[in-house]
Amino acid sequence: MDLTIARVLMWQLVVGAVLAAGVWGVLGGVAGYSAMLGSLICVIPNSFLALRLVVPRRGPGAQDLMRAAWIGEIGKLALTVLFFTLVFTLVRPLSAAALFAGFIVTQLVTFSGLLMRHGQEQETDNSNGS
Repeated sequence: MDLTIARVLMWQLVVGAVLAAGVWGVLGGVAGYSAMLGSLICVIPNSFLALRLVVPRRGPGAQDLMRAAWIGEIGKLALTVLFFTLVFTLVRPLSAAALFAGFIVTQLVTFSGLLMRHGQEQETDNSNGS
């Protein structure tokens, strides 16, 4: 798996766990596990998409990559809807605010991947230009 993708997924888990622990300490257990569930609702579908993009495909062409990306995005969306539905129907008591906070904060970690990738490109450019 691409190192940047693995790092982003790892950081999503770390941020989700730290957020859940902090929320648990400040707002209590229900809010804490709700935040963790929100984080997992983000990380698991993102992992599915990442795997779809990095597993070997039938061909190396752009069409096969696009097919994998479409399937990955549709699967990610379906898993997200499924997990939110399961949590809202099966988990009682639940803090909806903490659940969505965990999901949103964890999703924002994805932007760090763009920064990591940009930093790697700059390092490569600097080492090649020297």
